Amino acid sequence: MQILTEQISIESSDKTDFIDVTDEIKKVICDKKICKGIVNVYTTHTTTAIRINEKEDGLLLDVKKWLDESAPGFKKYKHDDIENRKDVPVDEPANAHSHLKSLIMGASETIPIINSKMVLGEYQRIFFVDLDGPRKRKLIVHILGDE
Repeated sequence: MQILTEQISIESSDKTDFIDVTDEIKKVICDKKICKGIVNVYTTHTTTAIRINEKEDGLLLDVKKWLDESAPGFKKYKHDDIENRKDVPVDEPANAHSHLKSLIMGASETIPIINSKMVLGEYQRIFFVDLDGPRKRKLIVHILGDE
């Protein structure tokens, strides 16, 4: 059993940005010649998420609207009282709503690999979701598998 880890750099272009990373994950599996196992896709950022869903424009707009209704940016949050927090960087944004959205979404997905392919449904895609962009980000691809 091999344990392999890759890091993928991502640059979001919107405040809430669904970035399809499925093909990048497939490439890592192919490059590492993994035939069977599992791949875990993980974000190291507290205002991002990893999710599997359908890549359909209307659905993605619905999800963005639902997230904005669940944790609106205009609400008052304790995390955004930056002057009352200790050891805060000078460029710290008021982004509690982004942290709350990431709690709803989740930080990772694990997908089985069989015959060198991820087992995904016909419409399933893997998304890196930036909830506080645009920014430069990274995700971790961690594979446990055999050739």
